[in-house]
Formats: sequence, structure tokens, C-alpha cells
Amino acid sequence: MYILTKLKKLLKSDLVKVSSLSSISTLVKVLTGFVSVKVVAVLIGPGGVALLSQLNNFSSIFMSVSNGGINNGVTKYVAEYSGSKAKVAMFLRTSFLITTSLSIVCGLILILGSYYFSGLILRDVKYTSILIVFGFTLIMYSLNSLLIAIINGFKEFKRYVKVNVIDSIIGLIFTIILSRYFGIYGALLAAVTYQSIIFFSTLIIVRKCVWFKWSNFKGAFSKAAALKLSHYSLMTLVSAATVPVSQLIIRSYMVRHTSLNDAGIWSGMTSISSAYLMIVTTSLSVYYLPRLAEIKNDFELRKEILNTYKIIVPIIILCSLSIFLLRGIIIQVIFDKKFYGMKDLFAFQLTGDFFKMCTWILAYQFIAKAMTKLYIIVEIGFSILFVGFSCFLINHYGNVGVTMAYAMNYLICFIVMLIVFRKLLFKREYER
Repeated sequence: MYILTKLKKLLKSDLVKVSSLSSISTLVKVLTGFVSVKVVAVLIGPGGVALLSQLNNFSSIFMSVSNGGINNGVTKYVAEYSGSKAKVAMFLRTSFLITTSLSIVCGLILILGSYYFSGLILRDVKYTSILIVFGFTLIMYSLNSLLIAIINGFKEFKRYVKVNVIDSIIGLIFTIILSRYFGIYGALLAAVTYQSIIFFSTLIIVRKCVWFKWSNFKGAFSKAAALKLSHYSLMTLVSAATVPVSQLIIRSYMVRHTSLNDAGIWSGMTSISSAYLMIVTTSLSVYYLPRLAEIKNDFELRKEILNTYKIIVPIIILCSLSIFLLRGIIIQVIFDKKFYGMKDLFAFQLTGDFFKMCTWILAYQFIAKAMTKLYIIVEIGFSILFVGFSCFLINHYGNVGVTMAYAMNYLICFIVMLIVFRKLLFKREYER
């Protein structure tokens, strides 16, 4: 009876309700993601997948910089000041000015440096035109991301789900058509354009929102709002400079010391992780971040964190075990025979995924509570550690070494998170 009572209580929690609502978009995104991976894997093989992953890592850096890394901050402060139209308008117009200005600058850098970046990242200047197109469309991506952050802040979950479903479908259509007719070039072009195109569909979806008025986005730049957003800017930009860059370094190291094929197989493995972890990360970004921003006392914060663990941990364990047992079928369905070497990567990759999610549940407090210094230290420190572990273990175990490094890195990171938040999690005076 006790277990059933607890289970019913968890099922009635806001996190589960929001997760259920967002499950539609998550399911669509996972399915379309798997189909896209299948198409790309069959049409361009492991080498093409490695190139596509390089471009995705590179583009994510510019995508983060182009909006100033402020979207998490926009979500937090819109949620926090949703009862004050004046304060919300102040953050909307300031974030709009920051986003448009930085997008234009980043777009120009991409266009002017397209030849250099193509040779450096994609190892061939024939892809220069892709980066030029990316430069021109970057502002649409940035404004779309800003609108999504605002929707999330206002907790308009139905619109949030609708935007993400359309995003996934457009991405799939772009990938299939362009990869089918233009091969690797088409797959790379789809990767940097589809996210910008959905800006127009997002505009249609939000046009009737109460907050979507030009008056909320025009006006004077607020230094006070910019200063608050800057804490999130630093955190996001550090992530943009560490996570993708560390993967770029590791993938380049693998190409030099193993092969482009091995690098592509590892990239395929990471795409599987990204797809199924999306089930959890979507719920965390839609519900958990705004919720943490609202909580004002440690007792409620501790309760929210522990309840989240009770829901998320069993889901991750179930998903990981299922994926491991079905890994042969998954490779066959999502990829093809060229990727069978991936079977050796699942054990350590899934272990790393488990500790990664356990870490993220605690680390979201860095964002919700604007704990900038600690966030930066953790991001930089563990990105360097991941690269170091990977390079060392690749020399001994090939591409399996990267997944071993991944698991070790997040295990250590989770332990550090427990130490950092030990007073919050284990202090008895919070008990009632």
C-alpha cells in the first residue's frame, strides 16, 4: 500500500503532468531523429556522419553566441516576473536587442570566414557555400530560440509542444530531401538551415499570445536586465566553448589515431544517447528550470530535487537496460552493417548517460539560481578532464576508450555535485 500511495503521488506531480504533455513532441522528435540518422547513415556512411557531427558541434557554438547565451535567463526572469508586465517587457526588449545585434555580428563572421572555417572544420573548402548560407540564416534561428525561451517562461506548454513538433518534422523533411539528392553536401546544408526556417512557423503559433506585441520588444536597452541576463550568458557561452569544442578535439584526435570511420561510429553512438535522453531533458527544460527559479526556500528546493530523482532515475535505468539488450536490433534498424562495431560502445556510453542525468538534475540549480562561478568551473574543468581521459584511453582501447572516458567523467562529476550540494540534500533541519 505504501508503495502504491507513493506511486500515485508521483504520477500526480507537476513534473509528470508536464512530461505527459511534452511526450508528444518528444516522441515525434525522437522518431524523426532516428529516421534522419538512418537516412544519413545509409546515404553517406560513417565518414559522412563524422563530418556532420563536426559541423553540428561547430554550428552549435555560433548558435549559442548569436543569442548571447541568454535564453535560459529569459526563461527564468519571464517566469519569475510574469505578474509584472513592465518587468517582463524590460527583459523582452533587452533580450531582443542583444539577440539581433549578436546574430548580425556572428553572421558576418561566418560569411567572411567561411573559406577558412570550411577547411578547418570540414577539411575541404568545397563546403564554403554551406557556411555562407548559415551566416545569412543565423538571425532567424536566434530569434526563433528567443521566442521558444519566452514561451517556456510563460509556461505555455501546449504552444511549446507545437513548436517542437513542427521543428522535428521540418528537420526530417529537409534532411531526407537534401541528403537524397545532394549526398553529404545536402546533409550538411540541412543541418544549418532547417532550424532557421521554423522561425516563420513559430511566428504563426505565437501571433495570438498576449505578450507578443511589438511594443514589448521595442524601446530602450535596460542595463539592469542585461546585467541579470549576463550571468546566464556567461554560463551558456562557457558551455558553447567547452562541450562542442571538446567533442571537436576528441573527434579530430580519433581521426588521426584511429580512423574517420571509427569517429563516425562514435558519433552515431552519441546520437542514440541524445535521442533517448531527450525524453528526460525536454521535461527538465520545460518544467524543472522554471520551477526551480520560483522556489524561494531550501526545504521546497530539496523536496523538488528528490521528487525529480524519484521520477527520472527509474526512467533512465529502464531506457538504458532496454537499449543495451536491444543494441543489435537498434544498430540494424537505425544504421546499417557499417556500424556494427558500435555494439562495443553501448555499455560505457549508457553508464555515462545515467550519471550525466543524475548530475544534470543537481546542476540545473547553477542555472536556476545564477551560480555563475561554480557553473563555469565545473564546465571547464570536466570538459578538460573528458578530453584528457579520452585521448589517453583512445590510445589503449580505440573508440571504446571515448565511452570509457565519458562514463568516468560523469561519475566523478556526479560525486562533485553531491559534495557541492551536500548541505541542501542531507541537512536534517529541512525535515518536517
